[in-house]
Amino acid sequence: MGDIMDVQDAVGLFPVAYFDLGFGWILGVIATVHILASHVSVGAGLISAWLATVAVHRNRPELLEYIRQYGLFLLVFSYVLGSITGPGIWFAATIASPRGLSSLIHLNVWLWAVEWLFFVIEVIGIYVLVYLNGRVDPRSYLTVAWIFGAASFATLLVIAGILSFMLFPGQESWYTKGGSFRAIFSAYTFTQVFGRTCFMLVAAALTGGLIAVDMKDNALKLEMTKKLSVLGFVAAMLGFMFFRLSLKTIPDTAELLLANHLPGYFVPTLWAILLITLGYFAALWRNPDWITKPIAAVMLVLILVLGIYPGEKAREIMRKPYVAAHCIYPNGIYACDIPALGIKSELDKFKDGVLNKLAFIPDKLRHITPENELAAGKVIAENFCGSCHGLNNAGPRPLNEMFANNSDPVAIAAFIKGGLMTGNIVIMPKVSLTEQELQALARFIAHNNKQN
Repeated sequence: MGDIMDVQDAVGLFPVAYFDLGFGWILGVIATVHILASHVSVGAGLISAWLATVAVHRNRPELLEYIRQYGLFLLVFSYVLGSITGPGIWFAATIASPRGLSSLIHLNVWLWAVEWLFFVIEVIGIYVLVYLNGRVDPRSYLTVAWIFGAASFATLLVIAGILSFMLFPGQESWYTKGGSFRAIFSAYTFTQVFGRTCFMLVAAALTGGLIAVDMKDNALKLEMTKKLSVLGFVAAMLGFMFFRLSLKTIPDTAELLLANHLPGYFVPTLWAILLITLGYFAALWRNPDWITKPIAAVMLVLILVLGIYPGEKAREIMRKPYVAAHCIYPNGIYACDIPALGIKSELDKFKDGVLNKLAFIPDKLRHITPENELAAGKVIAENFCGSCHGLNNAGPRPLNEMFANNSDPVAIAAFIKGGLMTGNIVIMPKVSLTEQELQALARFIAHNNKQN
C-alpha cells in the first residue's frame, strides 16, 4: 500500500474492500434475517395492542396470557436475533460502501436519531409487556401495550421514509432546499408504509399461529388460529394491492429499469407467493385443528422469506445505479449537485482518469506500464465494478457472465467506451477513464474471462 495522496485531490477517502462472494449476497442473507425479525415485531406490536384492547373491554384475561407467550417469543426471535443482525447489516454495509452509508446517515441524521428513540421505547416496551403481564391492573397493561405497538409502528414510518429516500428524494426541491420532510415524503413512501404494514401483519399472523399451537386452552387455540388466518388473508390481499400501487408512484427512470431488468420469473414468483399465502390462511380458517408446530414453523419461514423477495428485488433494481438520493454511486462518488448541502458532483474530477484520484492504492499503480497493466486493471475493477459485480465467476452478476466469457480485450474496451464511459447504460454508473486505464481494465476482464 502506498502513501495516501493529498486529501484535496482524492475522492472518497475510504479504502475499497472486495470479496469474491460479493457484498450483495452477504448483505442479503443478514438483511433477510433482520427483516424477518423486525417485520414480525412491528406486526406483533399492532396485534398485541388489539388483543389487549379486546381483553380489557370484554373481560378476556386468557388473551393476556396469549400476549405474554407471544411476547416471550418476540424477545428471542425479534429482539435477540434482530439485535444481532442489525449491527451486522451496519458492519457489512460499512465495508461494502463506507462513503455511501456515511452519506445516507449524514443526509438524514435526525431521522436516524428519531428512529433510534422509538426503537429504545420499543425494546423497553416488550420487556415491560412480558414482565408486567398479570402484575398490574388491566387498564395500565393496556396502556403499555399501546405504547409498545405505537413505538413499533413509528419505527416503520421512519425506516420506510429512509428506504424511499434511498431510491429518490420525496420532493425534487430537496436538492436545492434540503430538509428531512422533503427527503422522505412522497406518494411512494406512503404506499411503502401501507404495503409494509400489511406484510408485517401477515408475518405476525403466521407467527401468532405458531404461538397458538402451544396454547393449553383448545378453544382459545382454535379462536386465535381462525382470527389470525382472517387477518393474514386480508392483509396479504391488501399488501399485494399496495405493492402494485407503489409501482405506479415511481419515476420514469425506475419504470424503465424494472421493464428491462426484472427477471422473467419475477411475476410468476409473485403470484405463486400470494396464492400459497392465501391458500394457507384459507386452510387454517376452514380447519384450524389442521395446524401443527412443524407446519406452522415451515410455513412461517417459507412465506416470509419468499415474501421478502419481490419487494426487495424490485427496490434493488429501481435504485440502480445509486445507493441513495438518486445521486450517490455504490463506490461513494457523488454523481450530482446538492446545492442545499454544498455538495458538488465529483464526476468531473475523473475527467483526467481515476487512478490519480483514488486515495488507497499503491503508488506504483498510478502510472500504467506494460508490467503493471493487469494489476492496475484489477484496482480499477475493484473500485468501480466490485460493489455490484463479482470480478471472477463467483458472487452476484460476475463480470465473465456480463461479457459472455469474451476474452477479446478490443471488444471489451469498445463496450466499456461506448456504454459505461458515456453513461448510456441507465443501470450502470458513468465511468471516466483515460485510454491507458480503459485498456488496462479491458485486459484485466479479458484475462479473467480466459482464466475462468
